[in-house]
Amino acid sequence: MKRRIVVKIGSNVLTRPDGKLDVTRMSALVDQVAWLRWQGIEVILVSSGAVACGRRELTVDHSLDSVEQRQLFSAIGQVKLIGLYYDLFREYGIHVGQVLTMKENFDPGEQYQNQQACMAVMLENDVIPIVNENDTVSVTELMFTDNDELSGLIAQMMKADTLVLLSNIDGIYNAHPDNPAAELIREVAPGRDLSEYIQPEKSAFGRGGMHSKYTTASKVQQAGIRVIIANGEREQVLVDLVQNKQNVPHTEFIPYGTH
Repeated sequence: MKRRIVVKIGSNVLTRPDGKLDVTRMSALVDQVAWLRWQGIEVILVSSGAVACGRRELTVDHSLDSVEQRQLFSAIGQVKLIGLYYDLFREYGIHVGQVLTMKENFDPGEQYQNQQACMAVMLENDVIPIVNENDTVSVTELMFTDNDELSGLIAQMMKADTLVLLSNIDGIYNAHPDNPAAELIREVAPGRDLSEYIQPEKSAFGRGGMHSKYTTASKVQQAGIRVIIANGEREQVLVDLVQNKQNVPHTEFIPYGTH
């Protein structure tokens, strides 16, 4: 049976400091996902970046509230984002498909089953699902907390072996990462509580932060799936993680049932 990995790429990985999309990094990540495919690994991508894409495409000369901005920029940006993925993966002869979803699609029932079946048939036909929240429809209380939560639900729904959360830091530290004495927590055994080390702040361009990654990782770990938090800005990080290279900084949550 093929290995199946869900890779979540956060907004802070895909955007430059000025808020524009970092196409060079996006291309490097596509190169790595293509390599995973060559190893016979099935990959589902959960990709942020649509709002950041759209915000740089359009200058609005009147004020919009936060919901209007999110709807407008995500609608424009999602087209650009999926178009870039399409072009980059096409260089490798790899097909991609877009899956836009909402929180209510994960309630038990027909929508859940349809979504699961859709991604299953894509994987069976060597198509990489690229998943994002449908930001044009999902607003306020209907929204996922962030794409960390979404990727965790996808990993459980599709019975993935591993969930990789790519951020712009190496993982969870036992102090603030800016503290020179801070040490990376390399392994999290089932049931270990790290809440004392988690900062509540959000990421610069996304809705998430380390708190949401920890919450997602703990839930997915309990479901028997390995979770890795790593730095998507590191060269060849996905390749090195799959090859189990020990020198790659990351935090790994050991799934329940393996100890």
